[in-house]
Amino acid sequence: MSYMDTYHIWESVKMEDPALAAELESIKGNDKEIMERFYKSLEFGTAGLRGVLGVGTNRMNIYTVRQATQAMADYLNNANESNTVAIGYDSRINSDVFAKETACVFAANGIKVRIFSELMPVPVLSYAVRELKCEAGIVITASHNPAKYNGYKAYGPDGCQLNPDAAAVVLDYMTKTDIFTGVKHVSFEEGMEKGLIEYIPESLVQAFLDRVYSLRVNKDAHSDLHVVYSPLNGSGNRCVRSILDRMGVKTTVVPEQEKPDGNFPTCTYPNPEEKATLELGIKLCKELDADLVLATDPDCDRVGCAVKHNGEYILPTGNEAGVLMLDYICRCKKELGTFPANPVAVKSIVSSPLADEVAKYYGVEMINVLTGFKYIGEQVTILADKGEPERFLLGFEESYGYMTGDHVRDKDGVNGAMMIVEMAQYYKQKGMTLIDALEEIFSRHGIYNAQVKGYNFEGADGMEKMKNIMASLRQNPLNEIGGYKVVGYADYQTGKRTVNGVESEIGLPLSNILEYNLENNLKVIVRPSGTEPKIKVYLTIVTNDREQIPVIAQNLFAACEEHLK
Repeated sequence: MSYMDTYHIWESVKMEDPALAAELESIKGNDKEIMERFYKSLEFGTAGLRGVLGVGTNRMNIYTVRQATQAMADYLNNANESNTVAIGYDSRINSDVFAKETACVFAANGIKVRIFSELMPVPVLSYAVRELKCEAGIVITASHNPAKYNGYKAYGPDGCQLNPDAAAVVLDYMTKTDIFTGVKHVSFEEGMEKGLIEYIPESLVQAFLDRVYSLRVNKDAHSDLHVVYSPLNGSGNRCVRSILDRMGVKTTVVPEQEKPDGNFPTCTYPNPEEKATLELGIKLCKELDADLVLATDPDCDRVGCAVKHNGEYILPTGNEAGVLMLDYICRCKKELGTFPANPVAVKSIVSSPLADEVAKYYGVEMINVLTGFKYIGEQVTILADKGEPERFLLGFEESYGYMTGDHVRDKDGVNGAMMIVEMAQYYKQKGMTLIDALEEIFSRHGIYNAQVKGYNFEGADGMEKMKNIMASLRQNPLNEIGGYKVVGYADYQTGKRTVNGVESEIGLPLSNILEYNLENNLKVIVRPSGTEPKIKVYLTIVTNDREQIPVIAQNLFAACEEHLK
């Protein structure tokens, strides 16, 4: 069926959402706009669905959400005799609407739904799945994407996002489900009346907060810290502030970014990785002469910060914050006599190798996994199943995701915010900032600089361009990048690593990632994003010559760009 045939089918259906009907009418006769919306269907993957809001099979709307939920329902009902699903949502446009539509489809399929009565951080949903013994969980969010996006994250009974095998089965069910006639649906009110839809009690949220608060490493870390916090108009406001209040920390919230607002009026890209996103917080911090800026993304699974240091506000990268956490946890547990036997930390392969050096220094086993926090969650589950959860110290990704306990199986911005503040309290007692602590780590192991840059490929042909670029890089192996010789090469899609002509197995699930180890302690990793239409390039630069870092980075990024056209 052509995209135009699909468009005509949508034209023939009476749209339940007036906004979708108006959009469908507005694109009549515009072949380019019709193609963008109908040339494909949103694909269900390990991150669920993610796409631009609007009408069509390639957009997030009530129909694509219902279709995905019917596929999830078929998957669950085929696997289990009875099922319960937990549902959460953030502040994005239509998140509450999509959450209720999801509940209505599950209920129509005889699946019991436990849904939050208000927007809630992703980690609380992950906690709820396991606490309520659900077979699955759904969060309506597009994480840190711009306002025009929304998404549908799916979780398994372990509280992790779906693994690739499960996601493939759901996708298969989805492709067999007619988006209009193949979906079962009841009203939300009917689902409530039949007892198939229930609200999750407040007691669960409090239990989550209690669990997070119990994960403080140094319960005696107190100081007159003043924190400026921004939930970036998302879901973190209540939970993060509750934890900071318990810690006795003076907290001022950025007023323009406090209330939920899916339009994100003060920042086009509500991502705490971006300095521009923290500008209002930094401005307020300067006015108040506060110590620290914290910001969580709209679904509150990521957290970033800016630290006052010698009168300036410096933004540690996600890698640097993760390294600081690992060093702090190990240092304090050693001091307090709570360091476990055979401790373990987990990070993604694109995260800083400085963490491996810190782990080695303290005698911690560092496990490197593929990108995607579900792989970190899997390692936590393995330890928990062995009855050894106390061995787990930290899981982190360079993209500002952290977790220090076994309470959830996804990155936790509430937990991460608490850890950053606790570290800041601890070091302030010693007359240090987090930047001082980072410099201390650099003095011990050398300066590791990690940078990432994304290259966008929007539009109908974007995914095809990305596939062709990755295929070309494999067909034409690079011998040098930016004048630096390639001394080691790894293709995670074949599972093979070659160093000095010697081939070995990588030992991880296959994934579309290329890694180049260059002379002079340089590394370049290239991978397509799993959630956005972009290819990401990750650099690791190890040098004690700080002035050379931006020069080397500019050179390497420029060289990579030549191969991404």
